[in-house]
Amino acid sequence: MPVMPGAEAYAHEGGSTGVLLCHGFTGSPQSLRAWAEFLAAAGLSVSVPRLPGHGTTWQEMSSTRWEDWFAEVDRAFDELQASCDEVFVMGLSMGGCLALRLAELRADTVRGLVLVNPSVAMDASNAVVFALAPVLKLVVPSVKGLASDIKKEDATELGYDRTPVKAAATLPGLWRITQQHLGELTQPVLVFHSTADHVVGPRSMRVLRRAIPADRLEVRELANSYHVATLDNDAEAIFTGSLEFVRTHSRNSNQAAGADSTAGGD
Repeated sequence: MPVMPGAEAYAHEGGSTGVLLCHGFTGSPQSLRAWAEFLAAAGLSVSVPRLPGHGTTWQEMSSTRWEDWFAEVDRAFDELQASCDEVFVMGLSMGGCLALRLAELRADTVRGLVLVNPSVAMDASNAVVFALAPVLKLVVPSVKGLASDIKKEDATELGYDRTPVKAAATLPGLWRITQQHLGELTQPVLVFHSTADHVVGPRSMRVLRRAIPADRLEVRELANSYHVATLDNDAEAIFTGSLEFVRTHSRNSNQAAGADSTAGGD
C-alpha cells in the first residue's frame, strides 16, 4: 500500500542518547516530524516509526488493532536501543499511551517519558466513537475523523478524514491495560497539556495525576494550542522543553552538554 507523501517514517543516527517518538491514532509521523528534526539537530539519535495501517488509507487501518501498533513501537525501540546507551520515549495522543505501555514493560531501559496530550482513558469527548465502536463496526465501516485539531492557521495534520470503526474498537483495550500498570512506572514523566483539546478530554490527565507520584510527574500547560500541539502555536515550547528534559535526566553527560550547545546555537 503506497504511503502518503510526508507520512513516511523518520530516523536519524546521532549520538548515544536516543529518542523514540510515537504518533497518534489515525495520524502519521508527519505530526512529529518537526519535533524529531529539532531533536536530531541537537545531536540525538531519533526514530519515528509509522504505525501499521497509518499514513496510507483508513480502509487499510481497519484491519489493524492496538497490538499491531504497539508491536511496531516495540520493534523500533529495540532497533534504537541497539545503537544507543539510553532511550527516551515521547508520544502524542494515543502515541503517549503507547509510550506509557512501553515504559511499563521496559522499566529498566526506558530512561524517561515526554507526552503531549496523552490519551489513556475514555471520556465524554471520545465516547461516541470508542464506547459504541463494538456495535458500530457491525453497521458502518467508518465515522468522521479526528485529525487536525489545530488552532494555528494554515497548519494541517496529515491524518485520516475518516475513523475506521474496527480499529477504534480495539483502543479501549490499550487504555485498560496501560491504566492497570501505571502505578508500576519508575521513570520521570513530563506532560504537555493543552488547556483546549477537542479530541482528548480531561479524564486522561486525572488518571495520570492519580497514578503517578507528583515527584515524578511534571505537567506544563499549553494555552495557545489544541490537540495536535506539536504542529500548533506552542510547538517550540514542546521541542525545547523535551530537549531540556533529556539533558536533565540523561546519563550521558557529554552528549547532554553537546545537545545544549547545539540548541543554543540555533
